[in-house]
Amino acid sequence: MKKIVSISLVLCLCLALFTACGSKKVKLTILDTEYASEDYAICVAKENTELLDKINAALDEITKDGTAKKIVDKYISGIAHDLKFQENTEGKEELHMATNAQFPPYEYYEGEKVVGIDAEMAAAIADKLDMKLVIDDMDFDAIITSVQQGKSDIGMAGMTVTEDRLKNINFSKSYATGIQSVIVPEGSKITSVDDLSADGAKYLIGTQKGTTGDIYAEDDFGAERVMKYASGNEAVQALVTGKVDCVIIDNEPAKAYVAANNK
Repeated sequence: MKKIVSISLVLCLCLALFTACGSKKVKLTILDTEYASEDYAICVAKENTELLDKINAALDEITKDGTAKKIVDKYISGIAHDLKFQENTEGKEELHMATNAQFPPYEYYEGEKVVGIDAEMAAAIADKLDMKLVIDDMDFDAIITSVQQGKSDIGMAGMTVTEDRLKNINFSKSYATGIQSVIVPEGSKITSVDDLSADGAKYLIGTQKGTTGDIYAEDDFGAERVMKYASGNEAVQALVTGKVDCVIIDNEPAKAYVAANNK
């Protein structure tokens, strides 16, 4: 999925995946042609317009002062920064962020701590709001419901703005752009995205349930061809073990899974 995640971390993330593959190593690759491009934003409850305005203002600030770029560069390009967030939060009001921490480099575990682009962006925003960030890890498809019900204040999980989601939630300004890519085994008959929609194509597609890759794939190829999994890790495991023919997922996580598998 990405350069910045250390190999040891990714191996930790994907241990179950890659120890259950059998004696013959299945190498993976990412198709050159992208499946879709999308902007990521922060979701906020419809009625919480005051918080939305504050988040947008904070995003403007961390974009203008270069903080946002430094965070992205750290996790995408491996360029370290010396920024520090959430240093003195005792007694401050909490800002609860709903996420699914299995989506490096946006959110993933480093030991017992959730780190990544979204985690640091949220920490920088919480500092601007003079609040203490609390990260609530959950299934991806529970994030919007958690925000709607007020259990979490915001949702950040490489989440794309879509018309369907806008019916239930508001979104901030975009803070990152993601590309949906297709992972296949090396030597696969699938050599481009077009092969998935060719006449007579019956390839099974693995996705993480509730993500835009999942939504797009079901719309484009039909529900009967889309196998939904609770995490990207499980979807890639299904690919390695031959249960699906490809996986559609964000490009940065895709790079990390492929690198870990092919090590």
